[in-house]
Amino acid sequence: MRYISTRGGAAPRDFEGVLLAGLAEDGGLFMPETWPQFTPAEWRAMRALPYADLAARIIARFTGDAVTEAELRTMCHDAYGRFAHAAVVPLVQLDHRAFSLELFHGPTLAFKDLALQLLGRLFDHVLARSGQRITIVGATSGDTGSAAIEACRDRAAVDIIILHPEGRTSEVQRRQMTTVLSPNVANIAMQGSFDDCQDAVKAMFNDAPFRHEMKLAAVNSINWARIAAQIPYYAAAALALGAPDRPVAVSVPSGNFGNVLAAYGAMRMGLPIERFIVGANRNDILARWLDANDMTMRAVEPSLSPSMDIQVSSNFERLLFELLGRDAVATAEQMQRFRTEGRMPIPDAAWRAATTRFRGFRLDDAGTIAEMRRVRAEAGYIADPHTAIGIAGARAHAPEDAGMPVIIAATAHPAKFPDAVREALGEAPALPPHLADLYERPERFTVLPNDVAQVQGLVRAHARRNAA
Repeated sequence: MRYISTRGGAAPRDFEGVLLAGLAEDGGLFMPETWPQFTPAEWRAMRALPYADLAARIIARFTGDAVTEAELRTMCHDAYGRFAHAAVVPLVQLDHRAFSLELFHGPTLAFKDLALQLLGRLFDHVLARSGQRITIVGATSGDTGSAAIEACRDRAAVDIIILHPEGRTSEVQRRQMTTVLSPNVANIAMQGSFDDCQDAVKAMFNDAPFRHEMKLAAVNSINWARIAAQIPYYAAAALALGAPDRPVAVSVPSGNFGNVLAAYGAMRMGLPIERFIVGANRNDILARWLDANDMTMRAVEPSLSPSMDIQVSSNFERLLFELLGRDAVATAEQMQRFRTEGRMPIPDAAWRAATTRFRGFRLDDAGTIAEMRRVRAEAGYIADPHTAIGIAGARAHAPEDAGMPVIIAATAHPAKFPDAVREALGEAPALPPHLADLYERPERFTVLPNDVAQVQGLVRAHARRNAA
């Protein structure tokens, strides 16, 4: 299995190469040269597999010779053995056709654990072989940071620095990052939005001398390994609901588009996912694009669903690459125009092709609170604000085929957003026992302005101190 850049200016790599590189040197994102496939018979044979074995079977199609299926199986059992539910990603039925796919039973209570618990082990595996040390830098709108820190804390060959937008995560999200005092962990609270944090990370990767000096690696969903590790949970849900002999739809509350892209990857591998519902809050660039081909950047506005407070969805570039017939030159031109002009007029044919399967949905804070109340009253289910948007999107854009189930990505435990849940329901669920003392733990982080040079200085100082 080999990987190419969406912008065509980086040499092809194997899986180990894209794992360690994260972002391509030309600023593009890595994609598999061809999508691996399973036949319907092969999918049916996977229905009875435990989640860890299913994940290893699927991910092995992306790792090639770099990591064997047997090695992946060991890593997956180790990673997912820590999850709080025996099914790892259980399905909860909300009504006659809507199913909540609970992705929050990992150590940091969010869907990012499914990929990052495995990613930490993959880094260990390849670094032990090569004797290298890497510096991970990542941006988070709330959940990626804590999941990445939990996966990488105390690892001997890894330093990790996470940037989050100051004051724009929930307190639980922030404390899950800043109370980890391991010497290889550093946190930066950047004065700005998530998009500012993400731009700073991309700038560091695009600074070739700095990237080489620090041996930068990525844990954001710009890293293809993240996407590969998220595909299995959509496969598990679809298989449980009758695939490949029964089509399904998915509804995903989305910020950086990686979770939607993982579902798209499951479809490209042969599962009959007929519709993708992309949920948004007031930061609705993806919904506006799907509704009217309006990909115009606006200012990021804080909301009750902070993990979706994003206007520049990095993984959209991967879908754009596919929609443009894998034309790297055209993809690069579109992305450059978006960065310089703040708008991206997608060719009409490509946009219309997307709308045959994708639907956009938006819900403001008041609507989110109302949906949380409705779901509690009608299904007895407590949804966090992100998941509530996914549930509302499933109702708004359910397929015309009344027999087609809709899988809703429940991306976070409601206890991560106690203020929003309390506003909606009058009470908030308690944190699980392993996080019960979170509010009493000491924090450690550095507040920095939106200045790449200052961020680079902290990254360099942190990595050099630990390497000494």
